Amino acid sequence: MNESDQNQRHSEANSQPTQFAKFRIFCRPCAAVPVAAIAGILLAGCEPDPVQIGTFDYTAASLAAGACKEGSRSGKPGVSNNKVSANGLNFSVRTPANYDATIAHPMIMVYAPAGRSRFGTERMTGLTLAATSAGYVITYSDHEQMSPSTLPRMAEIPKQVAANWCIDDQRIYLTGHSDGGTAAMGLAFLQETRHLPGGIAPSATGIRGSDLAEYSCPDPLSVLIMHSREDSLFPGYGKETVEWWAACNQCSAKAEALGQDGCQAYSDCASGTRTWYCEGDGAHGKWPGINSTILDFFDNPAASALKTPQPSPTAAE
Repeated sequence: MNESDQNQRHSEANSQPTQFAKFRIFCRPCAAVPVAAIAGILLAGCEPDPVQIGTFDYTAASLAAGACKEGSRSGKPGVSNNKVSANGLNFSVRTPANYDATIAHPMIMVYAPAGRSRFGTERMTGLTLAATSAGYVITYSDHEQMSPSTLPRMAEIPKQVAANWCIDDQRIYLTGHSDGGTAAMGLAFLQETRHLPGGIAPSATGIRGSDLAEYSCPDPLSVLIMHSREDSLFPGYGKETVEWWAACNQCSAKAEALGQDGCQAYSDCASGTRTWYCEGDGAHGKWPGINSTILDFFDNPAASALKTPQPSPTAAE
């Protein structure tokens, strides 16, 4: 069976109404794959590969020096696997190789698509080396089945990382693919979690514009929507959602081409925020592969510069 057929069968299997808030939750196309094969995929993705992390040039950075008191953070430099949140979710953390625990770092939280572990998601996205070289602390979580209680639980992972590593809590950015993209976007507009991200870059989400219409707008937020024109599982969803975000961010009515990675940008958005839509190609399960664009988007200080960088409180001993 080809992927298009799998997409169709998966879409039909998930067409029944869910009880997760008011928007639809979908996962990447695996419903037509035999159970034994799924188990093999999951097991294959549950073991970490050797991880290459970058060295960050702190001398050329404008990060907040002295933001965390020396010895106030227990998080280790480099690669930290097999971490578990207070509510039982598995995650991994990567820092620059020369991580300075007194400087407030921006953070990227990467949520997994269905059928992926944190290690499989790290391999799929290929973000670690570039992100740590650019001074980010980057975190990956295992996939969690979507349910009414899922997103508030998933929000605890970046909070816990920020309590144990020196993180600028105004620069916590969320991304992910398919279910992971749905999580990243959902956390940004649900009332109880919308305060968390300083920006989002969701990919291939299963949220439609009509789903978002049921919600009030959060405060203006920088948003990069990634979606494939060939996504047969969620066709056109990316364009629908970016229009909602552009309206919430009070942007100009029409997006203009940026000349890179099929991206368009709305102008004159409120509070210095940016609203981008990047349309690629390939099947639903394909990560967009525009990592430099994602990092450039998060690196822009326009929105975060409006607030004074503050590290999150340390975790209780």
